[in-house]
Amino acid sequence: MSIEAKVQNIFPLEADVPKTARIAPLEQKEYLVNGRIKAWSGPRHEVLSPVCLKGKKGLARVRLGSYPLMTEKEALEALDAAAAAYDEGRGLWPTLSVEARIAHMEDFVYRMKEKRAEVVNLLMWEIGKSAEDSAKEFDRTVEYIVDTINALKELDRNSSRLSVTQGIMAQIKRAPLGVVLCMGPYNYPLNETFTTLIPAILMGNTVVFKPPKYGVLLHRPLLEAFRDSFPKGVVNTLYGEGRKIIGPLMKSGKVNVLAFIGSSKVADLLKQQHPAPHRLRCVLGLDAKNAGIVLPDADIDLAVGETITGALSFNGQRCTALKILFVHRSVQSEFLEKLVTGIEAIKLGMPWEPKVKITPLPEAEKPPYLAEVIADARKHGAKVINEAGGAANGTFVYPAVIYPVNARMRLWKEEQFGPVIPVVPFNDVKEPLKYVVESNFGQQVSVFGKDPDTIAAMTDTLVNQVSRVNINSQCQRGPDIFPFTGRKDSAEGTLSVSDALRVFSIRALVAAKESDANKKLVRGILRGRKSKFLSTDFIL
Repeated sequence: MSIEAKVQNIFPLEADVPKTARIAPLEQKEYLVNGRIKAWSGPRHEVLSPVCLKGKKGLARVRLGSYPLMTEKEALEALDAAAAAYDEGRGLWPTLSVEARIAHMEDFVYRMKEKRAEVVNLLMWEIGKSAEDSAKEFDRTVEYIVDTINALKELDRNSSRLSVTQGIMAQIKRAPLGVVLCMGPYNYPLNETFTTLIPAILMGNTVVFKPPKYGVLLHRPLLEAFRDSFPKGVVNTLYGEGRKIIGPLMKSGKVNVLAFIGSSKVADLLKQQHPAPHRLRCVLGLDAKNAGIVLPDADIDLAVGETITGALSFNGQRCTALKILFVHRSVQSEFLEKLVTGIEAIKLGMPWEPKVKITPLPEAEKPPYLAEVIADARKHGAKVINEAGGAANGTFVYPAVIYPVNARMRLWKEEQFGPVIPVVPFNDVKEPLKYVVESNFGQQVSVFGKDPDTIAAMTDTLVNQVSRVNINSQCQRGPDIFPFTGRKDSAEGTLSVSDALRVFSIRALVAAKESDANKKLVRGILRGRKSKFLSTDFIL
């Protein structure tokens, strides 16, 4: 069967869906606020899967259920609950000891793991991520929480002593910032949302949490875990249209930290609505146009393998995906031939199929958008060089390799966020370096080559333009202990297991002159364990 034929027959009949993968509609009529799961009787938004099924009337997206379309009233109710729980830093949660907060989080992890099968299946159906990758996302998230707990223990151990300098006794620890508004992305709706949500909670902040537009229902099984694991008001959930419910939160001035992963345009709009933007701490994961640079001496097989994984994992819907390739003309023929051959070997199909790599896309507007940028590239002299590249059927789009791409094309600057691979030929390494320097984005870059002098010289330029240079490997986030950030329009703040704890807190200290009276006073506080902050307790 030709690739075009496979694309046109990609979707199954309902009877062909394996029993183990089937899903019943989830009508979510609840939200969590101030420690209570409240019933919602208002309008709801219907959730449609990217997976389509064949029927008598043709293809139809599977209906997965619905979730509340909350209003400004409920949004402000959630915000007020978080603000009351924080109580200007006097609330139960921000004044709780680190050890006690960790115990609450460990209880949450236990409850979360009980919901693994349900969350993984919803993740697969809601965003079209393969069953294998959906399971990996859940497991990686659990691992991230455990690693964050361990990192917090180490952070607290390092500050469990007093310092004496120039006659001043002091204890320096980290204190929470206040109310955090958390919004994650649809491509990693569990993992990347939790990479901000979890450290924010652990550091003593209270949270208002809005799931991404795609990937809402998968959070429903965890509502009871949030409710039962944390004091009231620590975690509050929001659902609905962002422009209707997020604006009022920002305008209130009660949000102390904005944790947002999405587009820079939206982030700018949100920040501008805050009445005191200089007081707003921002943790932002934004746009990226990560380049891959294939040098004349590159191991072509290695470069092709890393490119396919880097550009097409989860259909290229990753901020860390390779989104434009620069290939030296001396190796372009071999590289492109092997790239096309490698793509043809990729399995396409439904997310529950074993070893599937290319699946349907969750955004209804994505297939027509990809068709537009491919047409624009053709208009300016490029071709689709792989068989059936860009072929579409409903929500499914087959990967397209576009060559040769130039600066007149939309693919030169726009982040396609989908299975389209633009390839640019070059003669001099100054050309791709110039592209990276002039780009509005500065997240990562991949360099493929063997010459140490060339790689070293390029690295010294690139580290001042992007936050991570990957040598002979794809762009990626992990391991989670490594810093994850970006320059220019790509990020604000740094995330990693340890960095996230710091970004959601501030260094604070208690200091006193080293007098006999103060020594007696401090000794009494410590020995009587009268303070949660001023303490030399060592967490094991």
